[in-house]
Amino acid sequence: MSLVIPMVIFIQQRMAEVGNADNAKAMQAYMKTEQDFYGVKAPERKAIFKQAREHTQITSFIEYKRLVLWLWSGENREEQYLAMDAAEYYTSFRTLEAFPVYEEMLTEASHWDTVDKISSNLIGPLVKEHRELEDVVRGWRQSDNMWLRRASLLIHLKHKKETNLSLLEETILMLAGEQEFFIRKAIGWVLREYAKTDAEYVKSFVQRYQEQLSPLSQKEALKNL
Repeated sequence: MSLVIPMVIFIQQRMAEVGNADNAKAMQAYMKTEQDFYGVKAPERKAIFKQAREHTQITSFIEYKRLVLWLWSGENREEQYLAMDAAEYYTSFRTLEAFPVYEEMLTEASHWDTVDKISSNLIGPLVKEHRELEDVVRGWRQSDNMWLRRASLLIHLKHKKETNLSLLEETILMLAGEQEFFIRKAIGWVLREYAKTDAEYVKSFVQRYQEQLSPLSQKEALKNL
């Protein structure tokens, strides 16, 4: 039996032990989802993950992949959070080989709490390192899946001076006409974040395209300027 299976069972048992029904209801209501929660808050979840790492060592990519995807397929949402925590923690396995794992998670993600972290913390760094992945991201912009379209923006979120501005501009202008709140918000967010690197660029961009950008996108982009 794979060493990963006892690790996942350990995590699930500990989550069930420390879970709180009132917290679970509140978390479910906040995320507006039918998915069950254990009712385990972030500090407790991180403590459980630390215990699990002491319980089992992850020493190969296949173990990493199994751990991440088995947690991701769990019934309760905190297991998805732990899948992302684990995916991010084991930095030596966050290679090009891991991209299909992250993309699988992204295509199955159902709300901003998972989509945003996968996009900016897991996929974004890989795209910055392996620019050939930008071709895949370009395809997401035309997806019927709104969350993939949002991800095509948020992969740029932490690129700072290494942001591919031509790709980011092109993506923003492709999606700027959408009525979807989460797209408009993401456009503003990614511009606001890039303003920390180049405020004048963002001011100029918003001014140039104010007719295309929604008021929400403009407000978010210029919030700190």
